[in-house]
Amino acid sequence: MKYLSLILLLFVFVACNRKPKTEVDTVEQSRTTGSVTILADESFARVLTDQIDVFKTDYPAAEFKVIEGNENKILPTFLNDSIRVMISSRMLTPDEDKMYRNRSIVPKTSRFAIDGIALITNLGSPDSTITVQEVIDILKGKSTTGKKLVFDNAYSSTLRYFKELAEIKELPKTGVYTLQNNNDVIKYVADNKGFIGVVGVNWLIANQKDMAESIAKVKMLGVKNLKGKKGDDAYYMPIQQNLINGIYPFLRNIYIINAEGREGLGTGFANWLVSQRAQLIVLKSGLGPHKMMPREFNLKNTN
Repeated sequence: MKYLSLILLLFVFVACNRKPKTEVDTVEQSRTTGSVTILADESFARVLTDQIDVFKTDYPAAEFKVIEGNENKILPTFLNDSIRVMISSRMLTPDEDKMYRNRSIVPKTSRFAIDGIALITNLGSPDSTITVQEVIDILKGKSTTGKKLVFDNAYSSTLRYFKELAEIKELPKTGVYTLQNNNDVIKYVADNKGFIGVVGVNWLIANQKDMAESIAKVKMLGVKNLKGKKGDDAYYMPIQQNLINGIYPFLRNIYIINAEGREGLGTGFANWLVSQRAQLIVLKSGLGPHKMMPREFNLKNTN
């Protein structure tokens, strides 16, 4: 009886401390259900939000948590295996890819959209065009035009893109400045003449309502590419058609990198992003889709 009493007490203790199943626990983890956390370059946060909203209308049992940040902030989190799905403007380097493969996980990278990087200036500025060579000269500290570039922040994917373009490691002491985010750039250029702001097209389009007052005070510059490259024959604006046909000089791909290593929601969402429905959302957003979907015509005989 003594031992029986101890067993009964132990049973009651275990039963009382057993955690009740939450709703998340009861949701099956699959390509369309469960939960996933995604790291996102803040430049592409809006187009990602649009995609998630539509995905969830089809698959309401899917839960997403998005962590936004500049490239230098989100990449280390992805590489240390804390979060395994990331939206980025660049693919992993061979060494970064190897870090996951050493854990027996093969990262899968898919492009789902094409973004342009717009150069904006004050509406009162006499300039309406600029060449890629002029931009490179400013970045190298060799410009004699007095033009100055303003970027979102010192650790952004946008600034990395232009440093790679100019083949520089460090910025010049004058002529190139960094702020905190894209909205800061738009506001600064709207209030100050003589500066050229550098912002993603997606950010400009997605923030039309929130930044209407400042956007009304700026204009986009047409850009002419380096001689011998596509887009070297005229000055092109970062409009959607020029992103799609690749004629605008400052283009970058938007990728989803999935290193879940299993059949989870991250895998399902990555596959969905290149589906016809998701690509139509990209098209509607003003960006270039990964691939153009064929138009289907329903011809009816009215005779």
